[in-house]
Amino acid sequence: MNDNTILVGVDGSHASYKATWWAANYAKHMGLSLQIVCAYSLPSYAAVSFDATYTSMGDDNAAHNDAQEILSKAKAIADEQGVNAQTLIVTGDPSSVFVELSRNYNLIVIGNRGKGGLAERLLGTTSSSLPAYAYCPIVVVPYTDDKDNLLHLNNVITKVAVGSDDTKWGLRALQIAADFAANWGAELDVITVVPGNTNLDDPAQKQKFEDVLDARLESICTTHPDLKIRKSIVAGRAVETLTKASHTHDIVVVGSCGRGGLTGLLFNSTSQGLLQHSASPVYVVPRKFVEAEEQRVKTGTASGTETAEVTSLEEFVREVPVERASEETERQIEIDIDPKAHEYRQDDNEQ
Repeated sequence: MNDNTILVGVDGSHASYKATWWAANYAKHMGLSLQIVCAYSLPSYAAVSFDATYTSMGDDNAAHNDAQEILSKAKAIADEQGVNAQTLIVTGDPSSVFVELSRNYNLIVIGNRGKGGLAERLLGTTSSSLPAYAYCPIVVVPYTDDKDNLLHLNNVITKVAVGSDDTKWGLRALQIAADFAANWGAELDVITVVPGNTNLDDPAQKQKFEDVLDARLESICTTHPDLKIRKSIVAGRAVETLTKASHTHDIVVVGSCGRGGLTGLLFNSTSQGLLQHSASPVYVVPRKFVEAEEQRVKTGTASGTETAEVTSLEEFVREVPVERASEETERQIEIDIDPKAHEYRQDDNEQ
């Protein structure tokens, strides 16, 4: 397990560069190292390579060169944050590759709302396959809002929201959100969503939910006595409630039961619905991650997976050192991914 490393996936889209910015900013704050990975698979027919260029059938050189160029731009974003990132190329279907890579990391960051490419393959037609099936938490960084307006991300986390319920993954999400908020010195807003027909004006009924929430928070208050916690009980739909919270918080943390496909649609998975509309990064705690942690506790092993499953990735993961892109290219990327990019650069210069 790469306990002290964050992995971020890039594909050349502005959404993935924005994810790189968030991952580098977080890695710097936490004192973690950063690995940037570009995954590609060769098509059996002429097709679009990444988001812009075309490759001929089996043209590995062209795809590899594209990947190096993408990594050089992403490295420039990380370097600007003061993080010297390691750059990797992985060959294989991105959805399968990132699920396998999730066995090896404690956190993977990807972008959302890209025009095709990695975001579509990992978050689109497969119904958010990576957050649903990953073995580690996933942070999904939005690029634009529902009206295609470019979103600004704060480089300091001050407000964290978490969707709280009594499932195993929901309880783990609460613990992670508390740790996350404490590390940033941020406020934690714990949101419990109850059925829309619940009468919260009834003091007795509201008190019942408050008692359950207080019991759920007891251990959090013990481990983080100085953490400022705000409790909210809202009647309505979880996706709509947490999406609204994403507009006033720097990150939203949720648990995922890992239901994909038809089952996921029928159960209206909160995490998957939130990913499509959130205005802030979403930190997803997958069911498989929670189960793997439980397995590690039972077996006393460092990893919840077999050694062969972890080391097999070495066969197709390659480190590819790249030069960072030019300052002009880096500056243009910053403008493309954040409406307040110039303010960032000005603040950095003043410091």
